[in-house]
Amino acid sequence: MSMIFEKSFERSLDALVARFSDASMKGATVEAWLFDDLQSRKAAEAKLQALGVAAKLHSAYKPLVHFFLEDADCSNITQISIAYPAHDACAANRFLLETYPLTKLTGDAVVEFKPSGKQDFSYQVSLTDKNGTVTQHAVFAPNRTHEDAIGETLLSPTGWLKVTHQGTTTSERFETDFEQLFHAGIAAVANHTWGNTEPYFEELNIAVSLPVKDQKLAYAEEVLSLTEALHEDFYFSLLEVFQKKSGRPLGDRGLQPGQIVPEITYADAAPSIRISNRALSTQDSTGESQTLATAQAPLFAAQIAMELEHIGGEAFSAQSRSGRSVLGRYIKGTDEPMIISGGQHANETTGVVGALRAAHELKSRKGAHFTISPQENPDGYELHRRLCADNPFHMHHAARYTAMGDDLEYRSGEKLWEKAIRTQAEALTGAKLHVNLHGYPSHEWTRPLSGYVPRGFGMWTLPKGFFLIVRHHTEWAQQSEELVDHVTRHLSAIDGLVDYNNAQIALFEKHAGETGFRIINGFPCLIGVDDRHTVPLTLITEYPDETIYGDDFIRGHTAQMETVLSAYEALQKLSAKWHIA
Repeated sequence: MSMIFEKSFERSLDALVARFSDASMKGATVEAWLFDDLQSRKAAEAKLQALGVAAKLHSAYKPLVHFFLEDADCSNITQISIAYPAHDACAANRFLLETYPLTKLTGDAVVEFKPSGKQDFSYQVSLTDKNGTVTQHAVFAPNRTHEDAIGETLLSPTGWLKVTHQGTTTSERFETDFEQLFHAGIAAVANHTWGNTEPYFEELNIAVSLPVKDQKLAYAEEVLSLTEALHEDFYFSLLEVFQKKSGRPLGDRGLQPGQIVPEITYADAAPSIRISNRALSTQDSTGESQTLATAQAPLFAAQIAMELEHIGGEAFSAQSRSGRSVLGRYIKGTDEPMIISGGQHANETTGVVGALRAAHELKSRKGAHFTISPQENPDGYELHRRLCADNPFHMHHAARYTAMGDDLEYRSGEKLWEKAIRTQAEALTGAKLHVNLHGYPSHEWTRPLSGYVPRGFGMWTLPKGFFLIVRHHTEWAQQSEELVDHVTRHLSAIDGLVDYNNAQIALFEKHAGETGFRIINGFPCLIGVDDRHTVPLTLITEYPDETIYGDDFIRGHTAQMETVLSAYEALQKLSAKWHIA
């Protein structure tokens, strides 16, 4: 291990208390916006009050949501009207997105949103109670326009300080410890001397300790988590840093910098960061096996291998950068063949179980003909388990890509590593349909210090139900329509699944606007031409499974399994009509 950067930062709350402890500041009124949890802010407020300083300390992260959680009593409110601001440096709906999931936190009150048409960084809130009394509130959402590490201009939440003392008021940006730590860490990596050949490292570890606790919200999987948000911001910001270094365009998934691992944890101490260059982990975690049909959590690698043994057929494999095996099985039969895969993005875990369940079902059918590779990214899968040991409910997108740092599907060249499992499946089967099981965040995904909305992933910020994507060769447009119609009709018969979709879509539209999806038989779908793949039809599932457990996890992998089975049936029924040779 080699150390790249290490630093501790004074807590902003401690700095404010120290600053206003001076006797000359007695009688001052202080209002600040900080990246801290409620308990810490209240404790600092009490200290300042004891010093004769009137203090109100707000959250700089999602300030409107915090206003309703901390300051507004909705028990007597019947109607809430919110006018949200805008800015030329961000998407028109960004400040609307930041209100999520407010409509699920305000009881029976009817909530309406409208754009204010102003660029003043304030939400205008009107509350109407049961007696018809209306109160007005302005909720400040401090932001700043800035240039990030790759030269892009962003509008991002920031700290703020407003002080009234001896008849004078100052109101200005206050750079918080949270911001200082992030920008120092990004700069340390960006300015470090790396080689000119990818990958630049094995594991780039960013170990951060934050004194900020998660706050569970009273809706679904939603949590206010600055530790999770910082993980996301570090991970994707550093991908962008290396994309720029390599000369690649932003968002290029073929970049191979190495494995970037932010480990952001809670500790009741000053914020600190340690960035180091480490060797890749090669150790697999172990644990008890589960019954597939009722599995309530992701499987261990040993069980995945065992299940493939039970499925039988011809074994084939590829290898990851760390030396782990990517395992596949080929069941040869007389049916029209299909490729089944899961775990391309290793923090999307319901597809692994769904693929295995479907394969167990299919293998017993006469003429069954398919390949299965249920976990294509074993290095990412083990990283996901490692990260979940600290917080099992975070998204952990650092586990999304391989230990090379790329998205295996976009890999090219002679050394394919994990992607070789797919080229082998294609060679074995000659299949015309690949069912590729995926997932996405089960709760809101943000990058608060880099424009709030995850760059390049704007459509994934909020859950919107179980949806399907079909990518097809140009001449396979009609086949893709028929496939989707068959699969969605089958899925619509699963008890509660369409209702689940409808509820999430309605909330998405309230807090983000139109989904941009077609709704087919109750399921959001995207269908489009993509000649990148060798296989002419690729059906991709997207279940909001980052990160769910228990009955929610069972519902997720059941939906994945049913999709595979339905797609297989559609392939058999429609193959003659499609003139598959």
